[in-house]
Amino acid sequence: MEDFNDLVAFMAVARERSFTRAAAQLGVSQSALSRTVRALEERMGLPLLTRTTRSVSPTGAGERLIASVGPRLEEIEAELESLRAMTDRPAGTVRITTTDYAANTYVWPRVQAVLREYPELRIELVNDYGLSDIVADRYDIGVRLGDQVAKDMIAVRIAPDMTMAIVGSPDYLSTRPRAKAPTDLTLHNCINLRLPTRDSLLPWELSKGRRELQVRVEGQLTFNNVYQMLDAALCGFGLAYVPKDLAEPHVQAGRLAWVLDDWYPTFAGHHVYYPSRRKSSRGVELVVHALKLGFRRRPQ
Repeated sequence: MEDFNDLVAFMAVARERSFTRAAAQLGVSQSALSRTVRALEERMGLPLLTRTTRSVSPTGAGERLIASVGPRLEEIEAELESLRAMTDRPAGTVRITTTDYAANTYVWPRVQAVLREYPELRIELVNDYGLSDIVADRYDIGVRLGDQVAKDMIAVRIAPDMTMAIVGSPDYLSTRPRAKAPTDLTLHNCINLRLPTRDSLLPWELSKGRRELQVRVEGQLTFNNVYQMLDAALCGFGLAYVPKDLAEPHVQAGRLAWVLDDWYPTFAGHHVYYPSRRKSSRGVELVVHALKLGFRRRPQ
């Protein structure tokens, strides 16, 4: 059992790449966690982590241990969670990765009733444009556009198709030439979205008939939050590429105007997804059910 607990400690450090974050997650002191991992290394006679003043990373032996033991620990944790879920009052934490737009539009409005009915249940909602691997990053479920979901996942649609739009404020547009084609975006101050895992900016995907383009734009501002992009456009700082339904109320009120509206692309709507091989806890089942119930497919 001592080895088991020490393996859990090692896996937490390896996953977080930080003794500080792992200690906070496990609820122990950083010094105690460091001693635990050091004791495991001494018993095995191998260094498992490479430590520097700025980072922690697994050694070759550590990587092998992660690959062999990590999935088994996950299976044990999943089974324990499944057993806990057999109680009438589901408890534990459901970790969800999504984007700020999907969280605000679909996830948060639909899980509120679940939280009120089951106060022992916790939900951790993480906004991330990095397309996290929910297995590697230990999320229970993810919410992404349909074409962003890996093929080996169980996925269920929870939203209609999403159209992206380009908008700018009337004041801003009065100072710039009218954009008649995607190439004219080079004449504009465009507001970018940062993608964390790719270390790049989101290209503006455009389509017209059978023509599809990815346009790299430039401007003064870059955010990692679509709502800040929209706010910057409202304040007259340039053009923003955002979900159409998010901008529509502002267009109707005259605060924003459509730009290149014959080039707006439409994508498969948001889906909730989770690993096919993982046994879901009662809490996960409740959250997935709530997200599915909130979607009513439009009549054909």
